[in-house]
Amino acid sequence: MNRKPDFKGGKPGPISAARPVIFSGAPTVTGLKPLQPVKKEEQPGVCEDNCCAPSSPAVRFTPVSSTTGPAKVLRPLAMPPAAPLCEADCCAPQPAIREDSCREACCAPAAESVAVAPGCCADKECSSSAASPAEAVATRPVTRLDYRVGGMDCPSCAATIVRKVTQMSGVSACDVNFSAGTMLVELSQPDVRPGVEKAVQQLGFTLDAERHNDADNYLIQGMDCAACAVTIEKHLLKTPGVEAADVSFATGRLSVRHQLTPEQIISEVKKAGYQAQQLSEAAPLVKTGRFGGLGALVISGVALAAGFLFSHLPVHPLIPVLLYALSIIAGGLKPFRSAWYAILSRSLDMNVLMSAAALGAAIIGQWIEGASVVFLFSLGTALQTRSIEKTRNSIRSLMALAPETATVRRNGEWVSTPVSQVQPGDIMLVKPADRLALDGEVVSGESGVNQAPITGESIPVDKAPGDDVYAGSINHNGVLEVRVSRPASDTALARIIHMVEDAQNRKSPTQSFVERFSAIYTPVVFVVALLIMVLPPVLGVGSWADWFYRGLELLVVACPCALVISTPVAIVSAIGNAARHGILVKGGITLEKLGSIRALAFDKTGTLTEGKPRVTGWQVFGGDPAQLLDIALSIETHSTHPLAAAVSAWAREQGAKSLDVSSRQVIPGKGAVATLEGTLWQAGNEKLFACVEFPPEIRSALDEMKNRGASLVLLGTENAVCGVFAISDAIRATTLSALKELRTEGMTHTLMLTGDNEGTARTIAAQAGVDSWRSELLPEDKVSVIEEWQQKGLRIAMVGDGINDAPALAAADIGIAMGGAGTDSAIETADVVLMSDRLEQLPHAFALSRLTATIIRQNIIFSLAIKVVALSLIFPGWLTLWMAVLSDTGAALLVTLNSLRLLRFLR
Repeated sequence: MNRKPDFKGGKPGPISAARPVIFSGAPTVTGLKPLQPVKKEEQPGVCEDNCCAPSSPAVRFTPVSSTTGPAKVLRPLAMPPAAPLCEADCCAPQPAIREDSCREACCAPAAESVAVAPGCCADKECSSSAASPAEAVATRPVTRLDYRVGGMDCPSCAATIVRKVTQMSGVSACDVNFSAGTMLVELSQPDVRPGVEKAVQQLGFTLDAERHNDADNYLIQGMDCAACAVTIEKHLLKTPGVEAADVSFATGRLSVRHQLTPEQIISEVKKAGYQAQQLSEAAPLVKTGRFGGLGALVISGVALAAGFLFSHLPVHPLIPVLLYALSIIAGGLKPFRSAWYAILSRSLDMNVLMSAAALGAAIIGQWIEGASVVFLFSLGTALQTRSIEKTRNSIRSLMALAPETATVRRNGEWVSTPVSQVQPGDIMLVKPADRLALDGEVVSGESGVNQAPITGESIPVDKAPGDDVYAGSINHNGVLEVRVSRPASDTALARIIHMVEDAQNRKSPTQSFVERFSAIYTPVVFVVALLIMVLPPVLGVGSWADWFYRGLELLVVACPCALVISTPVAIVSAIGNAARHGILVKGGITLEKLGSIRALAFDKTGTLTEGKPRVTGWQVFGGDPAQLLDIALSIETHSTHPLAAAVSAWAREQGAKSLDVSSRQVIPGKGAVATLEGTLWQAGNEKLFACVEFPPEIRSALDEMKNRGASLVLLGTENAVCGVFAISDAIRATTLSALKELRTEGMTHTLMLTGDNEGTARTIAAQAGVDSWRSELLPEDKVSVIEEWQQKGLRIAMVGDGINDAPALAAADIGIAMGGAGTDSAIETADVVLMSDRLEQLPHAFALSRLTATIIRQNIIFSLAIKVVALSLIFPGWLTLWMAVLSDTGAALLVTLNSLRLLRFLR
């Protein structure tokens, strides 16, 4: 496979006119500012006199680290004698060979952000101006932004984006990776970020900001809809010191890169009308209770009911009005505040529309309508928030699985220690019924361990010395001593939580479309509502009060809240469900694509089979059997391939000993070779012995073993085969039932891909019941088969172990890795990770995907239908404000409740 290119572009800073300076081995550089390094007497130990003297031969510089900023400080490398070199850090930030006089630009930097202290150049004609030591370290801060880019069809799309972005003012550099679908932009002027994003979107591509590892994360409380997240983002991005902000309404999290204190960030979020709490290992989440603002909601409801009651009693008319006003104030305080900050952030969200409707109704004397709008809106958002919190808590609950302390051996004693202070290599004590605080390897004791939080398997797994255990698992009946293998921030559970949160933030195609639609729909309807309020009365059609009231109704109907949350709540619920069942789905895009898969390709070893092959036969064709076993062990002992491990284990059981090897090499798809006492020995499949002519008796023996379904590992030299190992691998007990269930889920084609021989492939395929199979495939051959099926118009998923099958996993429409609990590469490579090695999890994943797609369609159709009905009732005058509010908040609540069905889904 050809490696797909990356495209980079950048722009130098402002330059001054100067004659060209030529650097050996580099293109001509023009327009560089002449600068002078520091003289020894001005800054001792920095640069010797005449370090850049024009009489000096070529001087080569290499970058060294600088603690004062991103500017590069260059250290001269050792050169041939007779060249006076700098003894310490000099000042030329160009990693090039200088072979001309420094008269024009002896130490010229590549960008204006690099300043050089005075006095480096001894050339009397050098006209560079002196700079102060403070100026020497002055740099312009650069804002780095990372994006996922959608819509790129070919590498030329990446080049187009680079050309467009690098032409913009305030952009220092742009790097678009077509293969990964990412873009890195460096800005010298952070305020040009919106312009950069708009420019890329105008080219026809989509952008999704990536969360940075160095960003701080906060839990946001009080968001009622996706527009609230936009309001917070816009407010923070206007705050000095904030470089980037990303708010996920679905997960209720804020990720922000900034130069402020956490208290300042929390204060800024509060100014926008919301509450923030920093997330960290040391700070547990604050529970907000069942309903936020319940007291104000109750007051609003009681005041509304009392106002309605007194309006039908013989009391002063002002009393009901005051009660309605109290209802509006009590229930509307929060949405009014949020609406105010949304307006300041130039965001047209649900709070703005509802506040305008309530206040407008009060202005025209419809107090009961205004109070009804506020109460119903507050009640609906409270119920909706409570429902959405269930989806968010589906992942937050995972965070509480791992204890905050671990019992660790310190100076011969067991001490309770915070997990953040436990280091890899420490010995941890786990008592019966305790949860494991960290990942590790059992060094003493035996017990059954419930690994359900990691693998989804609720049946305890027996653990003995040498076995891996994971944080969050429950120890059942024995005492274990565990050697910690990972810090708290890098346990399998922590990685799962991190990946699931990232997946929940990734927008599915449907969600992206709905958000683009609502971004156009809401402003258009808002403008239409204003026109309806003004134009008919101006033209003499009806009264101002009637048309103003209808305009207010249209404002309420304009809120697309139900439509906007129809997709993300369903996606988050489904991903949370999958995580609880040991299935890691990487985002809404993957979840939606899963439902369209109609073909499944399986790796054989470790996927359809147990993955624990054993030697079932050993035949010698020439030589001493004991010596050949020693040689086989010496070749295979360091290989990670399952067949090589089987040979090594069996050879040790037979008493073989490893010999000294002068060189060893693994040949992917073929086997391994090693040199012993000057002779090159080989162990692998028949491809490794392609140049060896097999005698008839050896060929007959090999064919007989292959017909029995055995995998063969041949042992010999470059000239002859000396022996062969017959290795078999049993099919999984659940393979047949899993494939049967997959067919009921709509899977029409199943395919087995293996590097094993034809006889083994035929036997295993028949036992598993797959539709077709391919044998003797190298990793690149598996990719070719995947592409061949894709060319037939089929969407195909590849199921493998995430290591040897990485190319095929990447080439397939969906890559599914098994047994990812202890495999970093599986989590990174695949789109879906089965945290255990159970094939029976696959039908649940596909069924969940199809149910998610169905619920999203139901939500969207229902949301749009409600809007159409409400709009059709406005102009005949049949719709009231409270009915409009009920149609909006009620629809949003029903959409949310419909999506929550996914949390309880169990196939």
